[in-house]
Amino acid sequence: MKKILVSVIAIALIFTLVTSCSKKEEGAAAVDQAMKVGMVTDAGTIDDKSFNQGTWEGIQAAQEDMPIDIKYLKPTGTTEADYLKEIGNLYDAGYKFVVTPGFKFETAIYQAQQKYTDAKFVLLDGVPHPGDYNTEVGPNTVSIFFAEHESGFLAGVATALELNEGEVAFIGGMEIPPVQKFNWGFQQGVTYANENLGTSISINPDNVVYQGSFDNVAAGQQLAAQMFEKGVDAIFCAAGGVGVGAINEAKARAKSGEKVWIVGVDVNQYTEGIYEGEKSVILTSAMKRIDQAAYDMIKAEIDGNFPGGQILTLDATNNGVGIPEENPNLSADTQSQMDEVFSDLQAGKITVSAEQGSLIK
Repeated sequence: MKKILVSVIAIALIFTLVTSCSKKEEGAAAVDQAMKVGMVTDAGTIDDKSFNQGTWEGIQAAQEDMPIDIKYLKPTGTTEADYLKEIGNLYDAGYKFVVTPGFKFETAIYQAQQKYTDAKFVLLDGVPHPGDYNTEVGPNTVSIFFAEHESGFLAGVATALELNEGEVAFIGGMEIPPVQKFNWGFQQGVTYANENLGTSISINPDNVVYQGSFDNVAAGQQLAAQMFEKGVDAIFCAAGGVGVGAINEAKARAKSGEKVWIVGVDVNQYTEGIYEGEKSVILTSAMKRIDQAAYDMIKAEIDGNFPGGQILTLDATNNGVGIPEENPNLSADTQSQMDEVFSDLQAGKITVSAEQGSLIK
C-alpha cells in the first residue's frame, strides 16, 4: 500500500510540474506572439500635452484592450537620420508596427517603408516622400491627416460665444499647413459667431504670430505676455512647447486675479492650465483625435484590415476633430449652441475653408 501511495504521489507531482511548465510555456508564447507596437517621438517629450502625448495615449489605450506590447523611443535630434535610427532600433527589437507623429517623419518613413517591407507604419499629419514632395504611400504605410480648420473653427465659435466681446489672438509654432489651418479655421469661427450669433470679437493682425518652433517655451511665454498687455482676452495656441509657455504666462496672471484665457490644441489641455484647485486658464481646446487614430490603426492591423497605401482624413463627419465633450469654463448655454454648430458642421450646413482668406477685420 505504501508503494502504491508513493507512486500516486509521484505521478501527481509529475503531472503538476508538467502542467505548470506547459502553462508557463503557453504564457511565454502568448507574450512572444503579442503584436509589438512602437512609437518614435517628435520634438518635445512624451508628456508634451500635445501631439506626442496624444499619440502615446492612444497606443496605451490599445494595450488595455488588445494583446500588444508597446514601447516608445525619443530621438536625440529631429533629422531624418535621427528618426531612422530609432525606427531601426524598434524594428531590431521586434517592434514592427511603428507609429510616428508629425510631418518631420515624412522622408524617414519614405525610406523605412522600403527598407522594412515586413513592418507597418502609421504616419500622422504627413505623407511619405523622398524630399521632393512626390508622395508615395507604400502598401505597408497609412498616412492620416486631420481637418484642423474644422477643429479651429469650433474653438473659434466657442471662444467668441463665451467671451461675447473682446479681443483674441493666435500663436502658432512653425508656419506649416496643419498649424496654418488651425489659425484660418479659428478666424473663420470668430467671424461666423460675429455674423450669426451676436458676438463682437476682434483679431488684430499684429496678434497673429508664428514663433517658428515647437519647443521654445520661453518665447511662448514672452509672446503671450506681450499680447495680454495689449488687452487680448484669449490666445489660441497651436504651438507645442511654445504654447506651454503661453499657458504658463496665463496661469501666472490668473493667480494674480487677471481674467485671461488660452485655447488649447490637439488634445484636451484643461489640466495643463490648472493654476488653483480645479480652476484652469484653458477655455476649451481645438482637438484632433490623435489618440483615436493611433488606436484605430492598431485595431485595424489586429483585425486584418490595415489600410496600407491609403491617405485618410479625419474630420467632423467621422468625429476626427472637435472640442472636448466637457468644457468646465464654457457655460451651459455656450455648450448647447456648440452642439448645434457641430451638428451643422457634420451635416454640411456649415463649410469651413482650409485656405487662407481675408478673415481678420
